[in-house]
Amino acid sequence: MHLPETGHKKEEIFGKLDEYTSKDVDGSSGRIFGYVFDPGSDILEFAKQVYARFLSANALDFTVYPSVLKFENDLVAIMRSHLGGDDEVVGNFTSGGTESILLAVKAARDYYRQQRPDIERPEMILPSSAHAAFHKAAHYFGIHTVTVPVLPNFKADVEKTRRSITENTIIMAGSAPSYTQGVIDPIAELSELAGAHDIWFHTDACMGGFLLPYFKRLGRPVADFDFSLRNVRSLSVDLHKYAYTPKGASMVLYRNAGLRRHQMFAFTRWLGYTMINPTIQSTKSLGPLAAAWAVLHYAGDATYLDFARKKLQAVQEIKAGIEQIPELYLLAEPEMTLLSFSSKTVNIFHIIDEMNQKGWYIQPSFSFQGVPANIHLSINLSNVGKTGLFLSDLKQCVEKAKALPSGELLRVVSKMIEKEGAEILNQAGSLMAIAGMQKGGVPERMAPINEVLDALPPEWREKILLEVTNSFFQP
Repeated sequence: MHLPETGHKKEEIFGKLDEYTSKDVDGSSGRIFGYVFDPGSDILEFAKQVYARFLSANALDFTVYPSVLKFENDLVAIMRSHLGGDDEVVGNFTSGGTESILLAVKAARDYYRQQRPDIERPEMILPSSAHAAFHKAAHYFGIHTVTVPVLPNFKADVEKTRRSITENTIIMAGSAPSYTQGVIDPIAELSELAGAHDIWFHTDACMGGFLLPYFKRLGRPVADFDFSLRNVRSLSVDLHKYAYTPKGASMVLYRNAGLRRHQMFAFTRWLGYTMINPTIQSTKSLGPLAAAWAVLHYAGDATYLDFARKKLQAVQEIKAGIEQIPELYLLAEPEMTLLSFSSKTVNIFHIIDEMNQKGWYIQPSFSFQGVPANIHLSINLSNVGKTGLFLSDLKQCVEKAKALPSGELLRVVSKMIEKEGAEILNQAGSLMAIAGMQKGGVPERMAPINEVLDALPPEWREKILLEVTNSFFQP
């Protein structure tokens, strides 16, 4: 493909856009239980208008666009009030939860470089349920991770965490809630433990930071997780999830500006302009920030409380429905709008494929540290009103999955592993061909591939996924 010599007509381009997106999920269908957070057409169309207005404005330099400061400081003021913070709490707008977590980890690393220069190999203690973004941060910033298995209820184990602390520990984290099982870690106990050892504590409230205060107002028991706890030094909260702002919109908040200073980057030792970046990105559209500010003000507190009430009801309906299907069981009692379930008798990867055939999108999670492969749901406003149909289809798909064969591809790959060992990890092309994967696409049924990945050690999974993904992104 080459840049066209003359521009195409708008109609041609829109036709090509329709072609390229023909297999994308429909985020407004109510059949998606992940990735998409749809507030309905009214808020969505309003957000698009605001986003488009600020699309070409560059949020790199707040001296050129002073509106950046106004929008961002307003959002920080709203969220610190929402999350138990006082007037000392500061923060910044980011592109998503991953960037927010990266910044908090970087801030902790640089803080201890200043406070404890004797630490040559900094460590971060994480429950095994902590989001992968923490491991990404450790990979980027040269921090060793210590992963602590969770308790049977999938919450962080405070005692094992205590025994994992060393003189090199600089940061600990907990989730509110954890992504897959939707349970809230004992943040109060973990943060107190961190404080007693002068360790930075971060609350990952990317999923729950906006919604949990509303659940609490609706009478749900919600354990403290925010700045009301004295030893929480930083907190991440996404707005593009349950605040329904356009992507990407997240925030990272700090107990005070002295801690936040360590996330920033400034550089003048070159021949160009002065670079000062509060967050990771430099040039970026002002659209997401302005749209986030606008949506929060347009929707308002009463609307978000009503949204929370509807989602809570949907969670209760889906939970009860899953419990009525004998072949399925919940892994944990959900404390927000996230839950996971599995089966001891039916291949869950076949269940997922069957649900996909009916137009639903649900996520698989592979087995790890004794936790079986399972199905994850992130319940959204658009799923409200669809719970009955979802549960009816789920019951049918469980019955269909019972009759489907399992393990055929796994047996083929197992023989290859017996013959070639770890060398198989370098044969992405062969593995893709065996699995029926074509360049740039995946087969309609993923159960055989997921069976193989689930059976492999996690480090092998990662290697294969990297090789396969690397082969996809080719012109």
